[in-house]
Amino acid sequence: MRASYRGYVVSMTDVVDSDELLRRMHRARACAAQEERNWHTRSGELRGSDPEAAREAAVRAVAYETVLRVLDEILTPGRRAEGT
Repeated sequence: MRASYRGYVVSMTDVVDSDELLRRMHRARACAAQEERNWHTRSGELRGSDPEAAREAAVRAVAYETVLRVLDEILTPGRRAEGT
């Protein structure tokens, strides 16, 4: 049996079915959404005391927002465009 980390198989050569791939993408989306919230919060907390760190946190939040938008488009094509 291969070792796993957080539910993922270490080897990238394992074949997975479409349901497992979809589950992994949903987990990745949930993780990206949580990280985006965390970095936005951190940016706000640091704004007054450490502006440089606040900017860095804001950049990271934007990066996670971008990942989130890409995963949204993959998982629900066109939905974001219809809502905006």
